[in-house]
Amino acid sequence: MHSFEIWRIWIWNLFRISNFGFNQLMIKTTLTRILKSGWQSFWRNYWLSTATVAVMTLALMVVAGLSIFNVMTQEVVSILEGKVDVSVYFHNDAEEAKIIQVKEELQELDEVKSIEYISKEDALAQFQERHKDDPMILQSLQELDQNPLEASLNVKANFASQYESLANYLSQDRFQGIIDKINYKQNKEIISRLNRMTASIQKTGWGISLVLALLAVLVSFNTVRLTMFNWRDEISVMRLVGAGNWFIRGPFLVEGIIYGIVAGAITLILLFPILYILTPKVSSFLPGINLIEFYQANFLQYSVLIIGVGVIIGGVSSLIAVRRYLKA
Repeated sequence: MHSFEIWRIWIWNLFRISNFGFNQLMIKTTLTRILKSGWQSFWRNYWLSTATVAVMTLALMVVAGLSIFNVMTQEVVSILEGKVDVSVYFHNDAEEAKIIQVKEELQELDEVKSIEYISKEDALAQFQERHKDDPMILQSLQELDQNPLEASLNVKANFASQYESLANYLSQDRFQGIIDKINYKQNKEIISRLNRMTASIQKTGWGISLVLALLAVLVSFNTVRLTMFNWRDEISVMRLVGAGNWFIRGPFLVEGIIYGIVAGAITLILLFPILYILTPKVSSFLPGINLIEFYQANFLQYSVLIIGVGVIIGGVSSLIAVRRYLKA
């Protein structure tokens, strides 16, 4: 290869490297200007920014509250399901040997976690203990010629979803002669009502969240539109010198994102005193549930969720506003 060719290749590569470095510098400069302009716009429209952040914070507070409520209700349902069992009551004339036989059959089922046998005598003793401060009931019980209470089996399943199959198993015809009743349906109805109530509250809450989110988008949209109107001369100049749409959109997109970040941060901070106040009241009603400890343990996840939703609301509303303005 001639020395001239070597020099030509070397100079060309040097030019490419220099051009790459220049492009990198231009990109860095452009991003810096966009971020700076967005930040300045946020503070320039102080009162509008405050109103936008306030509405967005309210929407994010509802979203955070619903998320915590959902986890709390799931915990309550889990606690209730842990207390649920299938109680099988036997006729008074049922032989104890046959009851024990039913118990042994149930123990062989994979769904069964544990079984407690309560004899007629044990049931009577428990009843008397519960009503020891009620002499009228105890006196009425003594006047009866025989023990009116039935022997029973309290059956616990491994999972709540298995109780129905256990109830169906015990409803077979071969058990009808000794089994008086099965109370699974009563316990099932309690959980079903709780689930229905929870679903209703969640639907209402998400509806409110959607309305507030749309309101936040509308306020943010109008704020950005007003900002663009104030910057109309600068935008016209940028268009004349050939600035790209993304160079024009950039500062306003940054402004919308800042709305979301600030609103998200305020929401995360406000949740601490709110949950601190609510925790004693919730714990007295639902022992074992500590809202503030739960929030602290999951603070990182909630930070990502709340700030992420805020950024999406602010960013989307800004993009819509800029796009409509540039098309006008």
